[in-house]
Amino acid sequence: MQEKNHPLDLDVQYPDARLESTITPELVERWVRATLLGPAELTIRFVDSAEGQTLNRDYRGKDYATNVLTFAYNEGEELADDEPTQADIILCTDVLQREADEQKKTVEEHAAHLVVHGVLHAQGYDHEHDEEAEEMEQFERDIMEVLGYPDPYAE
Repeated sequence: MQEKNHPLDLDVQYPDARLESTITPELVERWVRATLLGPAELTIRFVDSAEGQTLNRDYRGKDYATNVLTFAYNEGEELADDEPTQADIILCTDVLQREADEQKKTVEEHAAHLVVHGVLHAQGYDHEHDEEAEEMEQFERDIMEVLGYPDPYAE
């Protein structure tokens, strides 16, 4: 597995700027490119817990901030080879930092994993059933290894 050079229109936003100096757009782009299976138009947005909770409540019916939300705009559609995956991927800085501490990971490692996870969701991967979850988690492990990070699911 190697990093791919699929066409990518990427917008990285930091309304919660706490990670802007360490989780740079260049770093995020590297993680995204390693995960792409085809062309993509993506926004990756780092938000505080208030915005994360509002989005999760309004769009998922769950009234708490979660680590990553993926809004895949062409979910379930059969895309032509040159047609881009379109998605917004929201990472909640507060949850990301807390989980990194709890899991004894660096913020960079955890952010990389959440971006990879979100980009896979944008491209149709899911973990609703055990078999899907196993496939997605293995793909995440493989991508993280290529990127030089440890297994995100190791204890």
